[in-house]
Amino acid sequence: MKAALCERYGPPEVLRIADIEKPVIKDNQVLIRVVNATVTLGDCECRSFKMANWIWIPARIAFGILKPRNPVLGMEVAGEIVEAGKDVTRFRPGDRVFGSTSFSMGAYAQFKALNENAAIVPIPDGVSYAEAAGIPTGGLNGLHFVRHADIKAGETVLINGAGGSIGSFALQFAKRAGAEVTAVDRGDKLDMLRELGADHVIDYQKEEFTRLGRHWDVIIDVVGVAPFTGAMNSLTDTGRFFLGNPKFTQMMQGLFASKKDGKRVLFKLAGEGRDDLTEIAALVASGAIKVPIDRHFPLEEIGAAHRYVEAGDKKGIVVIDMPQEG
Repeated sequence: MKAALCERYGPPEVLRIADIEKPVIKDNQVLIRVVNATVTLGDCECRSFKMANWIWIPARIAFGILKPRNPVLGMEVAGEIVEAGKDVTRFRPGDRVFGSTSFSMGAYAQFKALNENAAIVPIPDGVSYAEAAGIPTGGLNGLHFVRHADIKAGETVLINGAGGSIGSFALQFAKRAGAEVTAVDRGDKLDMLRELGADHVIDYQKEEFTRLGRHWDVIIDVVGVAPFTGAMNSLTDTGRFFLGNPKFTQMMQGLFASKKDGKRVLFKLAGEGRDDLTEIAALVASGAIKVPIDRHFPLEEIGAAHRYVEAGDKKGIVVIDMPQEG
């Protein structure tokens, strides 16, 4: 089968297309014929291994000290089950499924084997493979951020880095909660953010939101670049600052800041619950939530797709089209 391999850490040029053996499933696994995968910033970080200091060592141990333990990257997958092990009860061949490959990665290949209890669920009618592939990372994290920040109807919310996969979902979930949302990103992404429901938009290349003299009940910093003190000063007296991509210094500042006044600093990683994936997919099927797909790249152009995402150019989701047998 065709796959994109990352056999050493480095720039997008380290990725290459090769023929490798198709996975042989175990009794509790399913084999998925991959139709679409995606490129997330997380995929790029795993390839280049440019990660926050506080997570660098454990992540390096998990992914591989000298080189990637699994050379096939890719965290999000959508496709059709073509084989099910004898102990599998949740799925059968022909089922359309999507989900997260988690630490096993492996979505950049024509076939992926996963345990039936992995974070994979059926794709509802009316949802394309490409849309489904774009749900796990952005959908699960966006929903988690909004839930954990306890956003309520009538509150004002600012999302810093709203134009990527996580931010675009967080924007929509905040709107569903009844919030008034300000979306911050580059100027070329603002029209998309308005289409997704943003009440206000800010081009960070022209304005720094912490210097506008405005205040929000919740600030969600998806990208982890907002100045900590400025963000805290931009909260209401009982506001919450959610660190979506926390740095060690920010977490330490947050622990002390949360004890000083009514403002709170929050940071907590999202899980990969199948129930949440099912809920989000149902919202996409109903039209209540949109999966903003920016561009499609064929697997053969995986390096170009990584460069595009790493440069911060993507508006929402970047999809990889997998070559199909026959």
